[in-house]
Amino acid sequence: MHAYQQQAIPMSMTELIEAARNSKAWPFLEAQRLAKRYPDGVKPDGSPVLFETGYGPSGLPHIGTFQEVLRTTFVRRAYEALIGAKPEDGKTRLVAFSDDMDGLRKVPDNLPNQALLTENLHKPLSRIPDPFEKFESFAHHNNAMLRDFLDRFGFDYEFVAASDQYNSGAFDDALRNVLANNQAILDIMLPTLRAERAATYSPIMPISPTTGHVLQVPVEIVDAQEGIVRFTDEDGTTLEQSVLGGMAKLQWKVDFAMRWVALGVDYEMYGKDLTDTGVQSGKIAKVLGGRKPEGLIYELFLDANGEKISKSKGNGLTIEEWLTYGSEESLGFYIFPNPKSAKQLHVGVIPRAVDDYWQFRERLADQPLDKQLGNPAWHLLRANGQGEGAEAPGAGETLPVTFGLLLNLASVLGAEATSENLAEYLRSYLGDVEIRPELERLIDCAINYTRDFVAPTLNKRAPTANEAAALTALDAQLATTPPETPAEDIQTLVYEIGKDEAHGFENLRDWFRALYETLLGSEQGPRMGSFIALYGVENSRKLIAEALARQ
Repeated sequence: MHAYQQQAIPMSMTELIEAARNSKAWPFLEAQRLAKRYPDGVKPDGSPVLFETGYGPSGLPHIGTFQEVLRTTFVRRAYEALIGAKPEDGKTRLVAFSDDMDGLRKVPDNLPNQALLTENLHKPLSRIPDPFEKFESFAHHNNAMLRDFLDRFGFDYEFVAASDQYNSGAFDDALRNVLANNQAILDIMLPTLRAERAATYSPIMPISPTTGHVLQVPVEIVDAQEGIVRFTDEDGTTLEQSVLGGMAKLQWKVDFAMRWVALGVDYEMYGKDLTDTGVQSGKIAKVLGGRKPEGLIYELFLDANGEKISKSKGNGLTIEEWLTYGSEESLGFYIFPNPKSAKQLHVGVIPRAVDDYWQFRERLADQPLDKQLGNPAWHLLRANGQGEGAEAPGAGETLPVTFGLLLNLASVLGAEATSENLAEYLRSYLGDVEIRPELERLIDCAINYTRDFVAPTLNKRAPTANEAAALTALDAQLATTPPETPAEDIQTLVYEIGKDEAHGFENLRDWFRALYETLLGSEQGPRMGSFIALYGVENSRKLIAEALARQ
């Protein structure tokens, strides 16, 4: 049946809580650890449980930014389900923190006004002119891009900029705390540093009053309570200066810990490359009187060759590239499983991710609750804060055709393939069923993917003698098949020809491979019954005639 189906999941909140306590899905395992801290979802001071993600605005937001916010959101929603809260109850918060007080160490190659940025190296990102000449600073530009980026995906978050916290004095008490514990922090950090680095290391980095640079120099604490330190400026002058009110920046691992304590962060995940940072920052947080948040250390993305993705190499896949060839949901679906395992991220994984997402979404409504909580679609559908009890809005919905089928149709149409004529084929195939926005979007993606990656690889070979005999038999059957014949009936017809011993196929797999390679020009393909029904019986007979003519 060609229809978008939707069913409710009549589960109570009590059943959901019980299932969440026992779920082995990784967001629930993370939530269960957090619930050991706050089993009732209430912190001692009554404030919401705080989830945080970090962003370094020296570059534009990317797929790593997306996955970290999405995965943290999965855990946040799982925790709410575990404690019996709804998103609107306000028992949790998600802060997207931008470290825009960091000094610019290197000018990215892909930015305009290189000379302008070079002149402003080592200044806080929030105090460097915007090379795009649109915002107050370079950081303000990238922060705006981050907010637009997160809003595009409908994330529920609060944006916090380090520059606002430092400059306004909101971090002043936290900075005094760091100064008061300066030696204890040095005792943690110095053994982890090389001798050359240790010689100039200070937990706090003053900002030069003459150059505006963030300074990596030894610092002597003069008065911790007043925030006064002594250091040698870049011109050799010895200065005493306050570090409060935006006149200093903390070293990265110290800043990480200070932020956890000052903001009261309860959960933050980070990549495997920051494993040591998490260890040292956790020790520093304890020195500062706080506690390291719960969190997940996730594996990094790999390219098609299994190599680590590098922004400088450009061997990764951008958000824009994924969304040119696949849907937002498919990206979330691909990111969901096994965050502790590395994933290859390249365009070749997109088609399967699209179709797998819709298969998981379709089966969601009929699954028992414990299976629902392990279904990626359950988490993706609730990520934006919707859903009551165990219900995930949109559960049970399906698409009337697969993305793979759209790709095959587009590849057969070749140069004639456009979003408009793909839609026309679908309208003829679906009858009165509406082509919803999700399917319209996938039609565009199928055109893009076929144009850039499928069409250049197609090679329709000539059939062998036994394959030609089978194709001739298939054509004869189709000649008497009415255009409106259901796809399943056509599929049965195709099966019977392949099973006919007279055609000499050892198994049906060989028969279908022959169909794909001679009619479509690829090694893999769709259910032929669905393809013939969508492309049309007469059009499919023309493909057979062309294949036979290549003998």
